[in-house]
Amino acid sequence: MADDFGWVPIRRVCAAGSGLGGDEVEPTLLAEVSGLGSGTRAIAVYKREFRDVPTAGTVVHLHGLADPGNVGTCIRSAHALGAVAVTFAPGTADPFGPKAVRASMGSIFALPVAECPDPLALRGTSVALATRGGALPVALGSVPAVLIIGSERSGLPEEIVTGADQAWTLQLAEGAESLNAAAACAIALFVANRIPV
Repeated sequence: MADDFGWVPIRRVCAAGSGLGGDEVEPTLLAEVSGLGSGTRAIAVYKREFRDVPTAGTVVHLHGLADPGNVGTCIRSAHALGAVAVTFAPGTADPFGPKAVRASMGSIFALPVAECPDPLALRGTSVALATRGGALPVALGSVPAVLIIGSERSGLPEEIVTGADQAWTLQLAEGAESLNAAAACAIALFVANRIPV
């Protein structure tokens, strides 16, 4: 998938006889070094690359998410639901770490990824996903927007919630304590970035 989005590998190895590009090695060797349970046919090494954030469309900003699986899943949701980039605050799990890349299912290569200490400085309408007290999510139309997702444990800092143009809260069923950050990201992005059918 990386090749489809213009990423050039530093090195690629593939299973002997697979017909894939790269240096051929025995399939058992790939199985030993791969973190996947299924048979791996190729492994490639790419340079970490942060890219420029587009000025149009919806950007997802991850602020302090510690779980790399949630980070990767948010990237996957951002790609699937029409976001144009994903940005990360300091203290967020590495988007290029193995667990995050695996959870992204290749979407890490499809979207620009950038570091950003202040999501309120990004262009467009800023929307903080607050744990309580915000309005229900709404479609944002075609205006540039930044959907800000907080950490799994503590949510967003108060100064980001109050400084954002809008604050949204997902209503939960009575008795439910919280919603996984990646699930909340997908739901809010689906509403915000309605994709025409």
